[in-house]
Amino acid sequence: MKIIIIGIQGSGKSTQGKLLGEKLQIPYLSTGHIFRVLSKENTPLGKQIKVLMNAGFLIPDEKTLKIVEEYLARPEYKDGYVLDGFPRTLAQAEKFHQDLDKVILLKISDKEALWRISGREEIREDETLMAIRKRIELFNKFTQPVLDYYREKNLLLEVDGEQTIEQIHKEIVEKLHI
Repeated sequence: MKIIIIGIQGSGKSTQGKLLGEKLQIPYLSTGHIFRVLSKENTPLGKQIKVLMNAGFLIPDEKTLKIVEEYLARPEYKDGYVLDGFPRTLAQAEKFHQDLDKVILLKISDKEALWRISGREEIREDETLMAIRKRIELFNKFTQPVLDYYREKNLLLEVDGEQTIEQIHKEIVEKLHI
């Protein structure tokens, strides 16, 4: 299966993505993780990504698409994957040519997202309050058209992300009929 998980920062995408990957025995891939790894590289691309991420901005569409598609071309992803944090814009969704099975939206409020992130034991460099607020603002602004796009294609599953980890996972599994 090829599944995308979408949600604002703090919605539990990585937690649910890893659980779903284990259940389906397919790899989990986080674009946030990819970008954090790249941002540590002392390259022009790495430096650009670091500046954008630390300010809470999105990586440009063409760069994001190229990076994600290069990763998904690797042999470990040929039989399926759970992808988190992509696409973030309608342009990315329209240009992403994969035969997706489902797109899962983990719905949580902005307030809940801020509360969860502030309660984390380990705060990342790109998780300043200003960067998080900017990311939430950009998610709300740019991702709604993505959700509409996948809704029209009958691929979108909406899940209440404010339940317990176990309840969310159970709801996802039930909605995927696995």
